[in-house]
Amino acid sequence: MALGRARRANRGFDYWPGFVDALSTMLLTMIFLLSVFMLAQFFLSQEVTGKDTALAKLNRQVEDLTALLALTRAQKSDAQTDLSSLQATLEVANADKARLQGQLDRNSAAAASAGGQADAATQALDAEKQLSQRAQAQVDILNQQINALRRQLAALEDALNASEQRDRESQTQIADLGSRLNAALARTVQELSRYRSDFFGRLREILGQRPGVHIVGDRFVFESEVLFDSGKAEIKPAGRAQMDQLAGAIEDLEREIPPEIPWIIRVDGHTDKRPPAAAGQYKSNWELSSARAISVVQYLVSKGVEPQHLVAAGFGEFQPIDTGDSEEVLQRNRRIELKLTER
Repeated sequence: MALGRARRANRGFDYWPGFVDALSTMLLTMIFLLSVFMLAQFFLSQEVTGKDTALAKLNRQVEDLTALLALTRAQKSDAQTDLSSLQATLEVANADKARLQGQLDRNSAAAASAGGQADAATQALDAEKQLSQRAQAQVDILNQQINALRRQLAALEDALNASEQRDRESQTQIADLGSRLNAALARTVQELSRYRSDFFGRLREILGQRPGVHIVGDRFVFESEVLFDSGKAEIKPAGRAQMDQLAGAIEDLEREIPPEIPWIIRVDGHTDKRPPAAAGQYKSNWELSSARAISVVQYLVSKGVEPQHLVAAGFGEFQPIDTGDSEEVLQRNRRIELKLTER
């Protein structure tokens, strides 16, 4: 009977494979966390060269840190569960140890009173001693595993705190970068507004009060008849003279605006709502308005304006200044607009 109890006790204390799996899982988790931290540190240490790129990179890092925090919290919860299980197992092992020790004491007393009948009792006593020793060894192993698990929990807690700190720092950096970006954009808009005012003032001086040339809001407007014949996109001689003066003003602007300000002059072509003549070169107002804007850009480039400071766009009849069907309204809607804006 004593030997049967020994076998059942041995089966009850075979916890080692489960502990090995738990420790292996924790080790892999720590390696993964260290790898993620090294990767995050590498990306955070890179020098951001562009405002938009830096902001996007910081946003990605915040997402990575958020995922890492969730993973670390889950691993911490699993580790705490394992610790509770090990502590429960240790309590069972201690109870078994106490039970075996009591049995050992009773067997020792029985052997002492038996006198000459000690052989069988001695064998049972030896078996009980062996069981007690194995139980003590398992208890020691459990204590070591619990201590190791506690150290791992402490390391996970430190890693979690470090992740939260880096997340807070990243949020602060994003807020600071966003403030600097907004301030830089505001300065750029203010500077462009000043240069736009000076540029339009210079155009007023150059072009004077000529019919068909005026300012609408933040745009300088040429009525199409000033530059083009009806249904055509080639600049006529009278229009070229005005484009020559415009090119000179833009070249002066290129010398004045600092190179770090990303500016362009957008040339927009517009038509009235009447379709082009069926026998004409252009099949739609889209084509005609785009061709006229491109002709203006190409002419300005031929006069020395830098191409990177120009862009052409065609709007057809879909952005009218005025509504109505009178010839005066239609004439106002046929136009070329110049707008100084940021790139």
